[in-house]
Amino acid sequence: MPPPRPHREGVIKPSTPFFRLLVDEDGLTDALLEFVVNPRATRNDLPVIQDLHDLAPGMVPVLEAMVLDGVEKRTDVADYVHAALFGVAPAADEH
Repeated sequence: MPPPRPHREGVIKPSTPFFRLLVDEDGLTDALLEFVVNPRATRNDLPVIQDLHDLAPGMVPVLEAMVLDGVEKRTDVADYVHAALFGVAPAADEH
């Protein structure tokens, strides 16, 4: 089991300098894991999903696909959240 990541807050930077959105990465991961492992349709009523529809609507279809794929590991959701907030880092062998 990998060691837990330290508590992090990510800052999403829009293309203009007028807005910054502070995101609790660990809290968002926990809330989205709750969505992904919930088999009931009521998962769509979770406040975090309502916020995502407004703030990052492209994340919702990916989360729904994770539900269909049977994702249950927090690390899988955490990796997705990190990539959505900060982008995907190049592989170690890429330059």
